[in-house]
Amino acid sequence: MPVKILMVCLGNICRSPLAEGILESKLPKENFIVDSAGTGSWHVGHAPDKRSIAVAQKNGLCIDGQKGRQFKTSDFDEFDYIYVMDNSNYRDIIHLAKTPEHKSKVNLILNELFPDENVDVPDPYYGAVNGFDNVYQMLNEVAEIIAKKLIEKHS
Repeated sequence: MPVKILMVCLGNICRSPLAEGILESKLPKENFIVDSAGTGSWHVGHAPDKRSIAVAQKNGLCIDGQKGRQFKTSDFDEFDYIYVMDNSNYRDIIHLAKTPEHKSKVNLILNELFPDENVDVPDPYYGAVNGFDNVYQMLNEVAEIIAKKLIEKHS
């Protein structure tokens, strides 16, 4: 049975679709499933932001087939690992957790790169165009670490 990883941000159109595409590209598809969701419902059914699609394409990834969805409490049972992009997302998801096991699945993604520093992946939605490049680079760096850990643990 494949290991399932969920990436979560606010709207599921900028950061989490990039995180999904990046991590998915680093893991063997037969052993791992990567998905993404948002804490909000504004973009359910929508493709990722065109700027996220563009930065992914620039780096050799295609994420334009993804569709936004909202995080649901059943995701705690469905997924083995839940990575959130910032502290606000973390609080929102932890608030929905019903058990200590559910809470233990939730981690701030950049804590894999900066342990216990609780650093946010900045939301590039309202920022400059290079904000998407910066977010891509951060997520690519942390996805390398996550992929290595997951492969070592589950192979």
